[in-house]
Amino acid sequence: MALLARQSARTEFDRFLSERDQTELINAVTTFYMSYSTWDGLEAALNQEADLAYYRRRATLFDRDGNVILANGPYVPGMIADQATLNATQPLTVANQTIGYIAFGMIQTAQPPAPSADQMIKDGPRPQDSFDQRITWAIGVSAIFATSVALLVGTFLARRLTRSLRELTVATQAMAAGHLEQQVAVRSNDEIGDLARSFNHMSADLSKATHLRKQMTADLAHDLRTPLSILRGYAEGLRDGVLQPSETIYTVIFDEVTHLQRLVDDLRVLSLADAGELSLNRRLVDPAALIERTILSAFVQAERQNIELKLETEAGLPSVSVDTDRMAQVLNNLVNNALRHTKQGSISLIAKRQAQQVQLIIRDTGSGIDPADVPYIFARFYRGDSSRQREDQASTGLGLAIVKAIVEAHQGQIDVESNLGEGTSFIISLPIA
Repeated sequence: MALLARQSARTEFDRFLSERDQTELINAVTTFYMSYSTWDGLEAALNQEADLAYYRRRATLFDRDGNVILANGPYVPGMIADQATLNATQPLTVANQTIGYIAFGMIQTAQPPAPSADQMIKDGPRPQDSFDQRITWAIGVSAIFATSVALLVGTFLARRLTRSLRELTVATQAMAAGHLEQQVAVRSNDEIGDLARSFNHMSADLSKATHLRKQMTADLAHDLRTPLSILRGYAEGLRDGVLQPSETIYTVIFDEVTHLQRLVDDLRVLSLADAGELSLNRRLVDPAALIERTILSAFVQAERQNIELKLETEAGLPSVSVDTDRMAQVLNNLVNNALRHTKQGSISLIAKRQAQQVQLIIRDTGSGIDPADVPYIFARFYRGDSSRQREDQASTGLGLAIVKAIVEAHQGQIDVESNLGEGTSFIISLPIA
């Protein structure tokens, strides 16, 4: 940019000076002729004008007959130019009368040679040479200053950018070594800052997933160890003759085996859902029919607990495409959970349309869920109180995880709303068929 600016400034300034000085020389020559009506003494008069000296030495002047008045290049005083040479010059006129001809530099028909170095030294520096030198110096200093500033700013920005990247590199290396709880400082709101925020979010998710996986493994071991310990105790008692075979013992053994079978089946369902291979036998179903079927299944248990079951459905609900057995499993699981945590009051089963979805809502007036536990209730084996034992021998701790997996397999979504001590609502959103 400095070189381009210098060249442009020099070219335009040279053109400006050339046009100005040539015009002044022509005006001086014309004025002299108008004053004296002759060319005699012109050169002496021009030599007294210092500002015109440079272009005077590069101008060739002819009178109206072609006689050389001011010599330049190959022309010397006394020579007579032919008409072709005069046609290549600029005529000088006074009162519409041609008084002579003038040319600057090389006349194309004459092809005078370029001035030698000695001639240039003899002529002396041009008026614009000092200006050109000052412009060159100023542009050079500006270029050095601009380059220095650019280097400083570039170095600062590069270090600022690479600082965040270096921190991210160290954090990713630590994660690769197994230390998942890594967080980096977010230092900006640009793409690097977005990358740092995404990394922090990913690290937190991985850390939480690892914790839940370890917790699930521990809970699974606990859920397997309890029935196996019971079965082993009864088997050893029967083997050693400490216990006598009875219907009660057989019932306990059968129940524990059934619990183990249910746990294995639930784990299989979750593994199929994780792999995206959960088979669904879909058909078009009226959402109200799903709700009514669930109420019929839970009616006896609700009567036993003196819990009121309420049915609320909108008229003209569109059909949904679901696997009726799987969806019945989802609704029965949620209603059974509501019955287990509702001591008095009611459980409402609601079906309504919401935009391009149908919502199935199970709302109870039970004990509710602690707000700290709400984000994790669909996690496998998650317990709000990790020290409490299984309250229901029939529960595997995987019910809500299976519910979420089945709903998502139907391209649906399940949400939960709960207030501690006021009840809980599970909201299933399914796309309209």
